[in-house]
Amino acid sequence: MAYQQPALPYAENALEPHISARTIGFHYGKHHAAYVNNYNNLVAGTPFDQQGIEQVMAATAADPQKAGIFNNGAQAWNHTFYWNSLSPAGGGKPSGELAAKIEADFGSFEKFVEELKAAAATQFGSGWAWLVIDGGTLKVVKTGNAQTPLTSGQTPLLCIDVWEHAYYLDYQNRRPDYAAAAIEHLLNWEFAESNYRAAK
Repeated sequence: MAYQQPALPYAENALEPHISARTIGFHYGKHHAAYVNNYNNLVAGTPFDQQGIEQVMAATAADPQKAGIFNNGAQAWNHTFYWNSLSPAGGGKPSGELAAKIEADFGSFEKFVEELKAAAATQFGSGWAWLVIDGGTLKVVKTGNAQTPLTSGQTPLLCIDVWEHAYYLDYQNRRPDYAAAAIEHLLNWEFAESNYRAAK
C-alpha cells in the first residue's frame, strides 16, 4: 500500500514571480518525490506499509532505530502541507475567527508576521517555520530538518519550508527575502482557516 505523492494544488509556474517554476520543478519533482520514494522503500514489507503516514510518523518519531522511516515520512508529509500552505491567490490577511484569534494571541496581525518572519530567518540550518495551535493558543514555532509539530502535540495551520532547496535558485542566500515574499504574497489563509476550524 504505497504512499502516493499528492498532486501539486496549482501549476508549477503559478507562484511566480515569488517562487519560480524552476524551483517548484526541482523541489516538488525531485526533492519531495525522493522523500516519498525513500519512505515507500523503507516501509515496504513491514507492518508500517499498512498504516497511514501520520500514524507511522507518530510511531517512529522517538525511535532512533526508525530514524530513516521518520525522516522520509515526515518530510513527505511536511512538503505536502507546505504546498497547501501557499496559493497563487494567497497573501494578505485572514478573516473571521482566525483573524480574531491572531489578534488576541499575538497582539496584532503585524506582530504575528514579525514572529513568523523571524522564525523563518533564524531557524539554524534546514527546517521549517510554522503557525500552530498549542493548548488552545496560536504560536509560531520552528523545527529542524524533518521535525514536525504533529509529534509535539501541536496542530499546524501553515508552514514555510526554509530548507535551502526551497529558495536557493530564486533567492540564493537571501532566506529572509524568500520568507517575506511567501508571507506577504502566497500564504493560503483559506487552508489555515480550514485547519483552524477542524482543530477547534
